[in-house]
Amino acid sequence: MPFIMKTRHVTFIILLIILADQALKLWVKTHFSLTTGQDGGYHVLGHRFQIYFVENPGMAYGWKFGGEWGKLALTIFRLLAVIFGTWYLGRIVKQKYHKGFILCAALVYAGALGNLIDSAFYGLIFDKGMTIDPVIGEYVHYNGIAQFTNHGYASFLHGNVVDMLYFPLIRGHFPSWFPIWGGEPFEFFRPIFNLADASISTGVISILVFQRRFFKHPHTPTHSTVETGALVNDESQVS
Repeated sequence: MPFIMKTRHVTFIILLIILADQALKLWVKTHFSLTTGQDGGYHVLGHRFQIYFVENPGMAYGWKFGGEWGKLALTIFRLLAVIFGTWYLGRIVKQKYHKGFILCAALVYAGALGNLIDSAFYGLIFDKGMTIDPVIGEYVHYNGIAQFTNHGYASFLHGNVVDMLYFPLIRGHFPSWFPIWGGEPFEFFRPIFNLADASISTGVISILVFQRRFFKHPHTPTHSTVETGALVNDESQVS
């Protein structure tokens, strides 16, 4: 009997991802100072896997958009995406979509909700966080380690997302003949991200890779007719 993804299975997966994501973020936020240089990371597995604490006021993987108003717009977009995702997950579970697709949708949903928690509440519960300097119009770093407080560094929906996972898998230099960047340092993978970002990326990429399997149509048998030269009349039908 094939495994059917049910609401309780989806809820368990989402809660597991959110708990792991938030536990790591809270630990980093309350134990690390902001990292301002590549040498400030905490090396977990040599130089290939580092905990590198940064705060992200924008999108996933450190991308920014439109200053304070852009941040608010992104947070509201996350909120709307979570609301829609709640309805959509219930729909595809009820209609018994492919379990792989439901799992991928749950990964995307959990990641969006994990980052929404940061944006919505971290500004309220921590005393320190990156804030925008109105003079230069840029976010500025803070010193020291953040603590829980009743007087946060930002208002509701204006908190920063905590990123920490850094995988500089390949480091080197572009060949001298390479256009534009010839001779300059090269690094892969440069973005700093969190478990929520990884969950979203895994879900989206898996949907793109396995979409034929997730959305394949059931095979409908076709009936073919065979033409013959036999004469069909009343006598032949009776016989």
